[in-house]
Amino acid sequence: MMDRLSRVVGPASTNVHILADPRSREAIAIDTAIPSLAWIADELAARHWTLKLIVSTHGHWDHIGDNAAVAGHTGAEIAVHPLDRGRLTNPQPLYAPFEIPPSVPAVELAEGGVVTFGQIRLRVLHTPGHTEGSVCLIDDDAGVLFSGDTLFAGAWGRTDLPGGDDGAMVVSIARLADLEDHVGVLPGHGPVTTIGRERAWMELVRDGGRLFA
Repeated sequence: MMDRLSRVVGPASTNVHILADPRSREAIAIDTAIPSLAWIADELAARHWTLKLIVSTHGHWDHIGDNAAVAGHTGAEIAVHPLDRGRLTNPQPLYAPFEIPPSVPAVELAEGGVVTFGQIRLRVLHTPGHTEGSVCLIDDDAGVLFSGDTLFAGAWGRTDLPGGDDGAMVVSIARLADLEDHVGVLPGHGPVTTIGRERAWMELVRDGGRLFA
């Protein structure tokens, strides 16, 4: 079983997650938006968890702002898909209300790769469309998908921001539509959902080969 803590953070209401293996007390953080450092540090200390990795599902400012701060405090490495690496090392804070510090990824989230902490394994799915290097992470054993900004409750991620691509998003949504109905979806913003709840519109996108208005 995986322990999970979640918090809505920052002006874009980003869902930040801390996941841990209760036996080893190893943990990862997903999408460390500003301001998440204090919350993450307090939760790690309270539970005697050791942060092993900071995962960025993509490189937009509202998902990476506290990467450097959390890495500096914990010693954890930062992971991102190589196509979004430049968004971390040279942030372009479009619409951000504050400065976004650069961060240096040390781990690549490649298609088919696995993020491991303790006995927990999350499989990496490359799901471009919102950005070139957007990824989802899936716990196949628990049936949980961390979908970043690829899939939301009732919607797909925006394709009109830097790195967006309608055609790539169609392919990514079609791929996620192949998952089973029971899979829980924890998106980068908004409420949790399931593949089953989203299936009807996802199949419309898949079968029509395009995003609809």
